[in-house]
Amino acid sequence: MNRLLDPKSSEQEESHWLSVSDLMAGLMMVFLFIAVALMREAFIERDKIKEVAVAYQDNQVAIYDALMTEFSKDLSSWDATIDPESLTFTFQSPDVLFAQGKINLSKRYQELLKDFFPRYMTVLDKFAPSINEVRIEGHTSSVWNNHVSDTEAYFLNMSLSQGRTRSVLAYIYQLPEIQQYSPWIKRHFAAVGFSSSRLVMDEQDSAKEDRVQSRRVTFRVITNADIKMRQILELEG
Repeated sequence: MNRLLDPKSSEQEESHWLSVSDLMAGLMMVFLFIAVALMREAFIERDKIKEVAVAYQDNQVAIYDALMTEFSKDLSSWDATIDPESLTFTFQSPDVLFAQGKINLSKRYQELLKDFFPRYMTVLDKFAPSINEVRIEGHTSSVWNNHVSDTEAYFLNMSLSQGRTRSVLAYIYQLPEIQQYSPWIKRHFAAVGFSSSRLVMDEQDSAKEDRVQSRRVTFRVITNADIKMRQILELEG
């Protein structure tokens, strides 16, 4: 009743609520601008990562195509393959490469590497700025012999796979044809033994190990796309 009888009081209360409404509207606009700015930054970051991913895919295809152009005629005679997804060049005849249980390269493998590796480096040199690492990876089957446990077999095969990749790296590093690349090789090549951790399974029975195909030596190209993506995220953060 007092409010009805006192117009000034009613006007003051109405003015108070209008001020609160204006404040809330202003805050909503501020929050809206902040949300829009954050969304814009997120879209920019997404586009940058997408750009790197597209460039990575294009570069991956270009490296694979260059390797295939250079080596497609040799793959059959070398019993080798090139995987387009991982850029892994695999030599699949362990009995030709090494004597069983040994780390010394066979004469045949030395001849093969002498032909393969200088040409391989010529291809990689064209893509050197985009390559982070080249791994020489050694793999074995899961067995050693009937007198050791699975654990012992794993570590014996680890030593064997590591020894073989070191032997390969030592041999290719001293080839006269690649001396111009030796500083780059020293910075970017690694010899890694995986033992039986990455078995090849039988095509007909996925639960059964293919022991022959599991014993292999590979050359794997790792590009720097993931490093570029991390750098973008760190800068944005």
